[in-house]
Amino acid sequence: MKQKPNLSFWALWNLSFGFFGVQIAYALQSGNISRIFRTLGADPHDLSYFWILPPLMGMIVQPIIGTLSDKTWCRFGRRIPYLFIGAAVAVAVMCLLPNAGSLGLAVSSVMLFGLIMLMLLDTSINMAMQPFKMLVGDMVNEEQKAKAYSIQSFLCNAGSVVGFIFPYVFAAVGIANVAAPGVVPPTVVWSFYIGAAILILCVLYTTLKVKEWPPKEYAEYNGKKDDEGEVGKKDKANWFALLKNAPSTFWKVGLVQFFCWAALLYMWTYVVDAVSETVWKATDSSSEAYQVAGNWTGVLYAIQAMGSVVWATILPRFKNTKMAYAVSLVLGGIGFALIPFVPSQYGQIFPFLLIGCAWAAMLAMPFTFVTNALQGYGHMGAYLGLFNCTICLPQIIAAVCGGFILRMVGGHPSTMMIVSGVLLVCGAFCVSFIRDKR
Repeated sequence: MKQKPNLSFWALWNLSFGFFGVQIAYALQSGNISRIFRTLGADPHDLSYFWILPPLMGMIVQPIIGTLSDKTWCRFGRRIPYLFIGAAVAVAVMCLLPNAGSLGLAVSSVMLFGLIMLMLLDTSINMAMQPFKMLVGDMVNEEQKAKAYSIQSFLCNAGSVVGFIFPYVFAAVGIANVAAPGVVPPTVVWSFYIGAAILILCVLYTTLKVKEWPPKEYAEYNGKKDDEGEVGKKDKANWFALLKNAPSTFWKVGLVQFFCWAALLYMWTYVVDAVSETVWKATDSSSEAYQVAGNWTGVLYAIQAMGSVVWATILPRFKNTKMAYAVSLVLGGIGFALIPFVPSQYGQIFPFLLIGCAWAAMLAMPFTFVTNALQGYGHMGAYLGLFNCTICLPQIIAAVCGGFILRMVGGHPSTMMIVSGVLLVCGAFCVSFIRDKR
């Protein structure tokens, strides 16, 4: 097997640049879906159910895309065709979803339309997102893989910052932040429009700049014969067989992921209501104070992403990677637990900076552990698609249980942030089970 060559910084950058645009779309979804459905009339106790669809589609789509792209070879590449198609669909849906309340439909029809658009949006984002992780696994050697995922993490966070602050910025320049009851404010609508434009431009950049290896060259670098294994037409990756033979690190990192992504699901679901309730004392989703809280939550998300960028530069200084992972998750857990106890608008910045520490580790470290452990196993795309289930399944379970847990903690969305904090600390404890294979 030939050693993969070292790539220049800009070659590594080009591999992941489209992720910047994809992450803008993902940030707009994460930061505004609960706000959109609350504005359309959803009850807070039912809010978590709307979050079942995104991870469910991710769990279905990403293994399929991983497996199919393992077997795809065409003039446009192996992973890139899926990336481009996913981005194109996402652009169309981003122009439709925020207008759900402006179509003159009954409330039940509006909710149904919104759910269908949400399903399509998350399907397309997942379809566009997965190829970036696979490109790094395909084309980057072990020595540079951590650097490549760090660049991807930086672009991810930069895209998050842009996507999260759009509604706040548009409100600041005079675009209306309130609308008729049941109608999404123009600040959010325009955020989705601009995000869609940036997404397609970034993806076009990557498709033009990145040239994937042809089958023969890929086989030389990845230790597979051209007529067998991952690159051959005869290859049939059985997901159950792959899971049965997966390295133990795959499952141990997956356990950590379970607690981490359940915590993140509750943040995305309830944090707008939590900030609105804690800082502005507002619970009415049609009120101006609630919409102001929604914009400010976007700013806090952006601060979280910026904190993540800074923390990502500190993580490599830890001599023990597992320790870095665990410490990051504990800091994030503390940040979550502080949210209900900080009544100051600007004081909320500190908890979100701590959450950014956990986010930085969650973006980079799991895939580093897993891709290192998977060397020699083959089926990298299929395995990474299956590993995505450790992100999606916890969110589905958390979403199903969300309404029940909310009632158990007194019906206050702010208290759900403490639940998220406890979950992250549990994830930090589970890090001790991982065996780091280098």
